[in-house]
Amino acid sequence: MSLSIPDIVGLFETKGHAQYDGEPVTQLEHALQSAHLAEQEGADSALIAAALLHDLGHLLHDFGGTPTQQGLDDLHQYRCLPFLRALFGSATLEPIRLHVDAKRFLCARVPGYLEALSPDSKRSLQLQGGVFDEAQAKAFETLPYAMDAVRLRQWDDTAKLADVDMPGLAHFVRHLEISSAEHRQALTTA
Repeated sequence: MSLSIPDIVGLFETKGHAQYDGEPVTQLEHALQSAHLAEQEGADSALIAAALLHDLGHLLHDFGGTPTQQGLDDLHQYRCLPFLRALFGSATLEPIRLHVDAKRFLCARVPGYLEALSPDSKRSLQLQGGVFDEAQAKAFETLPYAMDAVRLRQWDDTAKLADVDMPGLAHFVRHLEISSAEHRQALTTA
């Protein structure tokens, strides 16, 4: 089943007020903060859309409670992709798909990154395969959109602050629309 942009908005409006597991923000606040950080850094609409949607898999599949405390990797980075493929291209979908591996990469390459992760991010890291070894890190670097995924991951890590004032969901819908229109245009010219 594919989602439309109104479906995505509806999902955020109905389920986005759930607590982001182990963090002081809701799912919607986390998504908005991530997209806001991307926009502030001058990312294009495709990457801003990825920042907004990177954890949509959590809203699509409710495992009840905090999956990491149950010893479960919920694979959220993959779960949303079938629902988004008809709307968005690789410039949005690949950073979403790779944002978990970007955490594993950053742990391997950035001193102090692992130590700075939130307790829930540290728990999920172990369930997601742990810190990349050197060969895994090198292989990750060669992937298309890997560095966009790293940027997304860094916004993701920062987007967990309570009571931050920022634009609402309606502000970011235009980036979803632009990214979707660019994808449709690319399909017609391919």
